[in-house]
Amino acid sequence: MTDQREELVKRLFYGTGDTYDFMVEFGTFGCDKAWKKKILAKVPPNSTRVLDLACGTGIVTFAIAKKLPGCHVIGVDITKEYLDIARAKAKTLNVTHVEFLHHRAEEVSFKEPFDCVTASYLPKYADLKTLTQNVKGMLKENGLFIMHDFTYPNNPFIGFLWEFYFKLLQTVGSRFYPQWRTIFYELPQVVHNSTWLPDLIASLRQCGFIQITVERLIVGSAAIVTGKNGRSKDPDPTG
Repeated sequence: MTDQREELVKRLFYGTGDTYDFMVEFGTFGCDKAWKKKILAKVPPNSTRVLDLACGTGIVTFAIAKKLPGCHVIGVDITKEYLDIARAKAKTLNVTHVEFLHHRAEEVSFKEPFDCVTASYLPKYADLKTLTQNVKGMLKENGLFIMHDFTYPNNPFIGFLWEFYFKLLQTVGSRFYPQWRTIFYELPQVVHNSTWLPDLIASLRQCGFIQITVERLIVGSAAIVTGKNGRSKDPDPTG
């Protein structure tokens, strides 16, 4: 993540930690929970080490830890406020096989490789070429990379509804949750301008990932991309 991207994230999410878990449900009409269940279902069941990038308050991190009690799960985020909340959750829930670190997703590194790396709502903010290269170096051979984020709907009518909903959030939601005002106003343009989906697929192929899949969600308003860490000489059969 470049300094410009990091500054954008800081500006958007500053002061939102206490209401984040509620807002991702409220702001997506409950779709976030369904999307995260899909992410969880894709995590290999025999995983012993999983890395959750842009973990936020640990929603996905704790879901993986609950599903795989024998797995060591590490959450990484650049927002300290969110990490403090995640660590407090771990203490309250007495979950001992999770760990939370303050770091950039593009730069974090570990000596011991992972079976799976997940990331939700990260792609549109990330330097995807650098991120993909970094993740490849942290995955075991055939380890799975799972990425999820918003996408702008291709259908014009759905796009109109999408824009209208954000107008409601801007005018009404901002009154009740002023700390989210910046996100309500700036996120639509970030998503609209983002080319993360084709860019990520291209980066995965360039880095030697194989068995790349794309799952479109809720009339094209989000997507989940997966790819396996193949050997450098392995061609991508989907390319």
